[in-house]
Amino acid sequence: MAGNSSRRGATRKAGSKKGARVGSGGQGRQALEGRGPTPKATERPYHPAAKKKVAVERRAATGTSRPSGVAGARTSRSAGGSKGGKGVSATHEIVSGRNSVVEALRAGIPVSTVYYGTRIEADDRTREILAVVTGRGYPLLEVSKAELDRLTDGSVHQGVAIQVPPYEYAEPDDLLDLAADAGAAPLVVALDGVTDPRNLGAVLRSAGAFGAHGVLVPERRSAGVTASAWKVSAGAAARVPVARATNLVRALQAYRQAGCFVVGLDGGGDVDIAALPFATDGLVLVVGSEGKGLSRLVRDTCDAIASIPIASAVESLNAGVAAGIALYEVARSRSAQEG
Repeated sequence: MAGNSSRRGATRKAGSKKGARVGSGGQGRQALEGRGPTPKATERPYHPAAKKKVAVERRAATGTSRPSGVAGARTSRSAGGSKGGKGVSATHEIVSGRNSVVEALRAGIPVSTVYYGTRIEADDRTREILAVVTGRGYPLLEVSKAELDRLTDGSVHQGVAIQVPPYEYAEPDDLLDLAADAGAAPLVVALDGVTDPRNLGAVLRSAGAFGAHGVLVPERRSAGVTASAWKVSAGAAARVPVARATNLVRALQAYRQAGCFVVGLDGGGDVDIAALPFATDGLVLVVGSEGKGLSRLVRDTCDAIASIPIASAVESLNAGVAAGIALYEVARSRSAQEG
């Protein structure tokens, strides 16, 4: 019956798993003790801020103004996809095409393997490729056209391709550092919802042609630097850094706080891109997707919305074309001011 302490099993024997404990004072003291204040982000070895601090200290020790490697603001910058952890793709990438390979080799990108087609017609670019590969001791494999087609997923490879490590993206602040090092007003192209890597490649090509300091893309729902982007960029991906932002709106707000004007491109803009009043200042041009355009939050973050006059029969321009026209107008305005 309940409360009968004389029945068998009613009391626990001393030393059993759940035996009686004499008092409780102090027995859980260590578990209750705090661990002290949370260390600063720069003091946590695996935090991005700590890694950036180490990189800055390393640059200061070696006397360089920014990380060594491809395109200045990137360390061992190389082609890669958009998957994997923040800033780094999960697997290697194949860069194909003579111009793309030449630009990658000139930029000093680490190369794992060089694939060279049998019986291809030589020109100045292939001779330069072979000279660089021989001089640096890169592994060189002579393969058939069918094998190159397989490696490059059927793209136009022109008989040459290279395998490179994963692409490592820059930080948004790195693009401002590049402009400061060059003594110029920052010029950045930000892409909002552009998911076609060929559009990203076209933007990179225009950015390299008109002196932009880099391209900013959001971490999610955006094209990354893939083989397609490399191909369309004609090698500009090796020279123009691409930064990734966890949140595009916050990155744009940070650029504004740093003194840049943020201008969105849209067909129904308030001002003609040719008459943009901020062209000679620090400027971030935001290009949306061809279908949806700029998202609402990004539009609200912009200081102005500029438009490119087009014929009424054409509904819109794709991101690559729009960015190229806008960058040309900005470069023209800056050139006129300097002249």
